[in-house]
Order: sequence, then structure tokens, then C-alpha cells
Amino acid sequence: MTKTILLAVSGSISAYKAADITSQLGKLGYKVHVLMTEAATTFITPLTLQVLSKNPVHLDVMEEKIADRINHIDLGKEADLFILAPASANTIAQLANGMANNMVTSTALALPSGIPKLFAPAMNTKMYDHPATQANIERLKSYGYREIEPKSAVLACGDVGRGALADLNIILKTIEETLCEN
Repeated sequence: MTKTILLAVSGSISAYKAADITSQLGKLGYKVHVLMTEAATTFITPLTLQVLSKNPVHLDVMEEKIADRINHIDLGKEADLFILAPASANTIAQLANGMANNMVTSTALALPSGIPKLFAPAMNTKMYDHPATQANIERLKSYGYREIEPKSAVLACGDVGRGALADLNIILKTIEETLCEN
């Protein structure tokens, strides 16, 4: 049976890497549904991810195209795994504090309890290391999320340090290992 992955994309310069994640997951035989924050759409178009996933991209929690379906609820019921990649500091903070103001956060909060949840932070080193972000990461972990830690690299802003999105092979390996465990 084909496993279904919800790939949530938040507003980070690394959002363009969601195209590779989506493409590779499809090649591995997974069904991928992409959720995006509005900020993510400034870095990569929904159409790109729709073409690669072969599924509609979900952007607006209030848009219900099928009358008997509530997307942010039903997507979670159909999922075998939820991954937020890239995970911006803002979206991590929203999830850690129970906010549900967009498609990504609403769907994440409505996930059934047994669904494995991953997040791959991507942000400036100072943002990642900030005590508020670290506290939010710890809170997400207490909710059952597993972090795919960022790598150290030259960041988009030119700073050097931890905060770059983990390499694609690490993200894919973590997804596959997590699905095998569950």
C-alpha cells in the first residue's frame, strides 16, 4: 500500500528545496500532499510543487473545494507521516504555541495522535540558537515531533553557522526510517 506524506513548507529561503524533497519522495513511491504557508509561496510557486507531487497544493485553510471534505482535518486522517521542511522560526513558534492560523498549522494541530511528525529547521544561526526558538523546538519535541537538525554552512545572508536545511539524503533517510518504525 502506498504511504501518504504531508509535506508542509514554510517561509524560508530553503523553501525551494521542497521541490527536490517532493520529487524524490514521488520517485520512492510515496504519495505526497503539499501544504504551504503564504510566506513559502514567495520563495517557490505552488504550481511547481503541484506538478512534482501530482496533487493540488493546499494553501488556504478556509478554501474547501469539495463540500463534504474539510481539508485540514481529512488530510491528516489520510497521512502516514507529516514533515515540516523547511521549518521557519515563525512556524515552529506557531506550532509550539498551538496556533492554527494557516493551512500548515491547522493541519498539524488536527493530526491524529499516532501520525509521526518531523520538522527540519532552516533559518539564520542567531534565530536558530535564540532561546525562544530553542524553547519552541523543545516544546515541539514534547508534543512528539522529531527534529531533523540543521547543518552548519554558509547561509543565504552570508553568515556561517548552524541553520541550513539538512541535506536531502538525510531528510529522505529520516522519513524512510520513521515510516519503518511505525
